[in-house]
Amino acid sequence: MGSVYGKVVFITGGAAGVGAELATRLHGKGAKLVLVDVDEGQLTRFAEGLSDDRVLTATADVRDLAAMQAAADAAVERFGGIDVVVANAGVISYGSVLQVDPEAFRRLLDINVLGVFHTVRATLPSVIDRRGYVLIVSSLAAYAAAPGLAPYNASKAAVEQFANALRLEVAYRGVDVGSAHMSWIDTAMVRDSKADLSSFTEMLSRLPYPLNVTTSVQACVRAFVSGIEGRKSRVFCPGWVGAVRWLKPLLSTRLGETPVRAFVPDILPRMDAEVVALGRSTSAHTEALERR
Repeated sequence: MGSVYGKVVFITGGAAGVGAELATRLHGKGAKLVLVDVDEGQLTRFAEGLSDDRVLTATADVRDLAAMQAAADAAVERFGGIDVVVANAGVISYGSVLQVDPEAFRRLLDINVLGVFHTVRATLPSVIDRRGYVLIVSSLAAYAAAPGLAPYNASKAAVEQFANALRLEVAYRGVDVGSAHMSWIDTAMVRDSKADLSSFTEMLSRLPYPLNVTTSVQACVRAFVSGIEGRKSRVFCPGWVGAVRWLKPLLSTRLGETPVRAFVPDILPRMDAEVVALGRSTSAHTEALERR
């Protein structure tokens, strides 16, 4: 793809965190932006800083296919088409399989997995017309599991395979598909998890190096921009995550699991107790958005 100048980029979860930083970076490179987020207030405030005729916002829930279709249609009407899609919206949950709120688990899968499908389904016809690029935001979690995060791990593994299948389906149409895999990123999602659960912070610190490394949003977005411009099949941040991909078979063996198994009897019960005390299995921000 090379330069993104003049390209139309459709980003979900575009109001904050990685999505907002990516939007800022691409806007500075001359891209036209379609920013989709469920948080109308945050989306409006962020977009005001980019306010010009190259930015279109849509308040929409990725769980709602009709709403995503309306956002895609508005993008085509405004800009004539869509060149790049970044399926970035996602949430996390807390607690073991025995403790996590089943409704929180269902909601996470609806957002993290069905939301990706809805995003791609709504935008793909235009991306095919433009022979464009789709970036599915997965995670290091698709390769290396962590206790207390089973729903998140499952969702990120699912969307990686979704991206792999989609790549096979649309390659002959001139469309490239990538999946992005990051370690822990210093976003509100990770900060809220640390603030809610001391056990979460401790778990991260006790994961084997470098699986416990937290990366800046800026570094993550630099990798995303490079991936978009290069139409890469996989985007890794930091680069060592690419090595973990090849170690995935080992990490799910008894030998590979040994370092994590060592601390689970101590940390997981405390995490579950903290989740019970919180009275919720997701961040306060996620819960507040759900009540709107």
